[in-house]
Amino acid sequence: QVQLVESGGGLVQPGGSLRLSCAASGNIVNINSMAWYRQAPGKERELVALYSRRGITYYTDSVKGRFTISRDSTRNTQYLYLQMDSLKPEDTAVYYCNAANPGALYWGKGTLVTVSS
Repeated sequence: QVQLVESGGGLVQPGGSLRLSCAASGNIVNINSMAWYRQAPGKERELVALYSRRGITYYTDSVKGRFTISRDSTRNTQYLYLQMDSLKPEDTAVYYCNAANPGALYWGKGTLVTVSS
């Protein structure tokens, strides 16, 4: 089992920045990729950015050049970050941290990001 806890969401004005954090604990040694997803009201959950075990990153087109995903680790915890700059109202959503082990996917409870003036 892997436990994921997100933090860093909040209310920000258009053009502003936020940094999301995710702490992964438990059976982290087998984690392959980690990713950020988001779900806006009335929409399906979508992949925002992914960081593979080998350090390969992926971004959905709508956030390229504005969001940066990064990953770090200690002995017992892996961390995933999402630096979000030049935020737009359409970035408003609940952001979820995801971790993939062989044969299993894990999700955090999410953190709300609201972009509004």
